[in-house]
Amino acid sequence: MTNTDARVGAKVKVSDALKGRFEYGAKNGAANLRQLYGEWNFGAGSFLVGQTYTPIYTVYSKSVYLEDGALEKYGATSASRKPMLRLEFGGFQIAAVEPTADALGGTTTEMTIPNLEASYTAALDFATLKAVVGYNTYDVDSISVNSYVVGLGAKTKFGRAYLAGSFFLGQNLGTYGFKTATDANPVIFGASLVDNESFGCTLIAGYKLNEMVSFEAGYGYTESELDQAASRKDDASQYYLQAKITLAQGVYVYPEIGKLDQGQDNTGAEQGDTTYFGAKWQINF
Repeated sequence: MTNTDARVGAKVKVSDALKGRFEYGAKNGAANLRQLYGEWNFGAGSFLVGQTYTPIYTVYSKSVYLEDGALEKYGATSASRKPMLRLEFGGFQIAAVEPTADALGGTTTEMTIPNLEASYTAALDFATLKAVVGYNTYDVDSISVNSYVVGLGAKTKFGRAYLAGSFFLGQNLGTYGFKTATDANPVIFGASLVDNESFGCTLIAGYKLNEMVSFEAGYGYTESELDQAASRKDDASQYYLQAKITLAQGVYVYPEIGKLDQGQDNTGAEQGDTTYFGAKWQINF
């Protein structure tokens, strides 16, 4: 089976001030656009036009289950890749991102401003820290649907080992376009909106045994809950243990064992779990 993250692309440098990138994925003979952008370095900073990962993207896991899922729906902070206009100054990024909207059973939607995201990454002596914030708004039949996310991430390395973690808080992340395994949509009740509050976190630990073998363990958890008395928490989690085996330069095998727990839905019903074991084979060229 070929993963949807099998890809082909190139990084292009036109000059010291102008560069670009394209990247397409492929599965069963069909291509899909992953990244396509140009970036202009104007000295004090850079300006990007096109599609790539949005500023809130904070993913440290290397889990290969669910086609390199990387805990992206199970606690990681991610809206994946979207078209945007992005300014970057040092460790600070701010972007106007293509907005998302869900009619939520209504008849008409109206979007007047783009999704707005910002992040700041600080590289310290002991760790790399990242803070993110995002906001999206639109109207459904004159009812305002406001979504936001705030989060923090950190990664540190000591010797051959590393630790990383992240967490986020958010509201109405389903309409934001956020990646989550829970039902994070708000609900229209009469002429008002019932908001949906979400939380998620990840914890990653790794160790490089030698040039051929390294290990990683990870855990991610997320939950969402409607702001009404009859609602229950919809939660989901994943944990895994993985090895990375380098057979030759560019040739890798990733054995992984783990468990996916879909938890309960917002009615309290159990949604089941999956224990898995397998390996991803990968060649980079």
